[in-house]
Amino acid sequence: MNKKHEYKASILWPVAQGGSTKDYKSYSRNHIVSIEGKPTILASSDVAFRGDMERHNPEDLFLSSIASCHMLWYLHFCATSGVEVLNYTDTAYGVMEEEKNGSGKFTTVILNPIVTVSDISIKEKAIKLHHKANEYCFIANSCNFIIEHKPIIKIKEIE
Repeated sequence: MNKKHEYKASILWPVAQGGSTKDYKSYSRNHIVSIEGKPTILASSDVAFRGDMERHNPEDLFLSSIASCHMLWYLHFCATSGVEVLNYTDTAYGVMEEEKNGSGKFTTVILNPIVTVSDISIKEKAIKLHHKANEYCFIANSCNFIIEHKPIIKIKEIE
């Protein structure tokens, strides 16, 4: 039997923030994302869609959720495979293509993790575990496009 996990998020768009939807240009895209027991996220649309550049937008959150999920699975598999990770950073990159009618979708996501491991003897294993992490990542498995990985593995410098 498969396990089922459920999630809830509340979205609040207070009309008091800046007008109603009387016309396209008049209303604020700012809104609040709430998840019980967690800090709220101040969100908006992307600046390209009349949003507030100081707030997170759905596209930013989508890209970061892919990168975060991959990292968490990667660290899990490293921990269970004897690969000691000392540092992990990623600068994820995504492309969303907008259609003439205004719809759109992500077509490209590239993860660029830079991982520092404890020993050169585990470098190849550390690279291979990125592929395994991608196979298990809940978010990546929910996408209808290929998520590329360009990992760089560094070895801890001897002090």
